[in-house]
Amino acid sequence: MEYEAATGLVLSIILLCFAWVMMTKHRRRRLEDRQGKLPPGPRWWPVVGNIFQLGWAPHESFVKLARKHGPIMTLWLGSMSTVVISSSEVARVMFKNHDVVLAGRKIYESMKGNYGNEGSLITAQYGPHWRLLRRLCTTEFFVTNRLEATRAVRGRCIDGMVQFIEDASANGTEGVDVGRFIFLMSFNLIGNLMFSKDLLDPKSERGAKFFYHAGKVMELAGKPNVADFMPILRWMDPQGIRRKTQFHVERAFEIAGGFIGERMENMENMENENSEEKRKDYLDVLLEFRGDGVEEPSRFSPRTINVVVFEMFTAGTDTTTSTLEWAMAELLHNPETLKKVQAELRSTIIPGKRLEEKDIESLPYLKAVIKETLRIHPPLPFLVPHMSMDSCKMLGYYIPKDTQILVNVWAIGRDPTTWDEPLVFKPERFLEPNTVDFKGHHFEFIPFGSGRRICPAMPLAARVLPLALGSLLHRFDWVLADGLKPEEMDMTERMGIALRKAVPLKAIPMPYKGHGVGKKSMH
Repeated sequence: MEYEAATGLVLSIILLCFAWVMMTKHRRRRLEDRQGKLPPGPRWWPVVGNIFQLGWAPHESFVKLARKHGPIMTLWLGSMSTVVISSSEVARVMFKNHDVVLAGRKIYESMKGNYGNEGSLITAQYGPHWRLLRRLCTTEFFVTNRLEATRAVRGRCIDGMVQFIEDASANGTEGVDVGRFIFLMSFNLIGNLMFSKDLLDPKSERGAKFFYHAGKVMELAGKPNVADFMPILRWMDPQGIRRKTQFHVERAFEIAGGFIGERMENMENMENENSEEKRKDYLDVLLEFRGDGVEEPSRFSPRTINVVVFEMFTAGTDTTTSTLEWAMAELLHNPETLKKVQAELRSTIIPGKRLEEKDIESLPYLKAVIKETLRIHPPLPFLVPHMSMDSCKMLGYYIPKDTQILVNVWAIGRDPTTWDEPLVFKPERFLEPNTVDFKGHHFEFIPFGSGRRICPAMPLAARVLPLALGSLLHRFDWVLADGLKPEEMDMTERMGIALRKAVPLKAIPMPYKGHGVGKKSMH
């Protein structure tokens, strides 16, 4: 009986797969016959499509395919129709002429919660609710006056990272995991901006648990999931990614819900005080929001607030860590460039004085190092995947509704037709007059994206990245661990939420002798 049941199950699966293949073929032919020609692309296999052509580094594989099929091409990832854009010219057309219709989001299984996408800036579809969240985010969190008001918070978190590294280096001559310290700083910074709390304070057990669950979500969300490409498998969740992700999300929400509840109670106790004095962080902004109750919610639900808060952590920590770890790796890989940026820092900042945000404008080479890092190592090589909300024609090709759109900014930043010596780490290119910037208007350099879906945290990143990197370089001299030579460094990449260094960077920090005496220089 068991044998017959197993045989029946196998035959059922085979028949379902065959039916799905025939339906997919029919759908693709019908699209081209009725609507027009899809962008060109490689031949695909039944069921799996072009998945086996991706390799372990799809951003690199897409470059090779684009050389043959062009800067706009169609791939089938299982049944998922995907258009890949690999040049600044096509990106310009996309964001200039088709920004609204391509402003949707392709939602992967790991992102699908039990409550839809309520409150999500990352995964919510373009529409009134998303526009409200975006407006609130940009006007209350990333606007200039709010960033100025939180300048001391950023300085304190970065000073803490420097002090932790100094303490670690004092315990021995072994190298430190540079990315780990940057990650802890990024996480603690978001915690302070959201909750006005050091979540990684040794006394905060809840903070440590929140850190653990948030880290697991980021780890799971970065894993390839076969259920994304084969809808027939979604109900099975064969790798358990959706189930595991939601477990850790719910645990993190429980902890964040405790912080939210405490804040609401405190707000009730302080309701007679001046509201401007109470508004210290973004949680206050979310809790105090009052909408019209028609096009806007009268107030945000606890679930929406939880989602907004959690996304700030997952979106901000891994990308910041990736960029700064790569910047340190490239500088250690290019010792002459490291000498130049440290010489600029140490000739500009008085010995014994800490680096501050107001000093950054006087450090053009440091800023150029950050830009060059973002060019050659964008944290999200495809940005966050876009989706066509309706069908459209772009450059004469038909883009069906619900098509995933991947903008390969990794390829665009290394395009030899745009950049001189594109694979060489050369910050000097960003010191030239009228050089490009990353604010979304120069399509050859869009590490934060462009258009309506451009990363809202770009103004914050523009402050944190040079301040954190500059502090590490100003305070310490750095040597590779284990006697490794610069030319022997492993500079390969690994995919996750962000494009991280495959082999974590280990280096020995040596306090700079001209900086002053130890901890007296720290505030």
